[in-house]
Amino acid sequence: MLYLCKEGSADEVAIPARTSVFFMNIVNSDQVVDILKIDVPGFKTLSVENAVLDMNGTIAVDGVVSEAVKQRLVKLAEIFTVYVLTADTQGTAARELEGLPVVLRIFSQNDSAKSKLRIVEELEGGCVCVGNGRNDCLMFKAAQLSIAVLDTEGAYAPLLAAADLLVRSGEDALDLIMDKKRLVSGLRG
Repeated sequence: MLYLCKEGSADEVAIPARTSVFFMNIVNSDQVVDILKIDVPGFKTLSVENAVLDMNGTIAVDGVVSEAVKQRLVKLAEIFTVYVLTADTQGTAARELEGLPVVLRIFSQNDSAKSKLRIVEELEGGCVCVGNGRNDCLMFKAAQLSIAVLDTEGAYAPLLAAADLLVRSGEDALDLIMDKKRLVSGLRG
């Protein structure tokens, strides 16, 4: 199921409750909310409910999301509320993400960094952010955990200084988010 929100829209999107026991469940009224909670020695305690993903260059190459990434997005959505943020440079976002359990946020190419930051700051429950571009720097600074992707479309070099971890593909980033031991291994002090 695809949830589409255009920036500035007055429409609110209801996100269905997820019922995964991959990491930890917190019971709140009638809903079960899944979170990633990890104590990372020498780093910090991570508590994350949202996965915020850049699209182009991160989970898509030239606007195309691979089947392997789509499968991982389905698994990731069992754990987190998954947001895909894009200025949709390639014009393919809605088509590529159709049928997937993600919230797609499309915004203007002007001030895309500020748009991404605003979205991350508005989310409750902490965020893991994944990106590759200059417009991801601000959201990385606001995230509980940030992962830079260096794939076919490259990565903005200063973003690497803002990232907690660096991976070589969108697939690797999604796998890393879903593996507590890998996260601890890469982050501990």
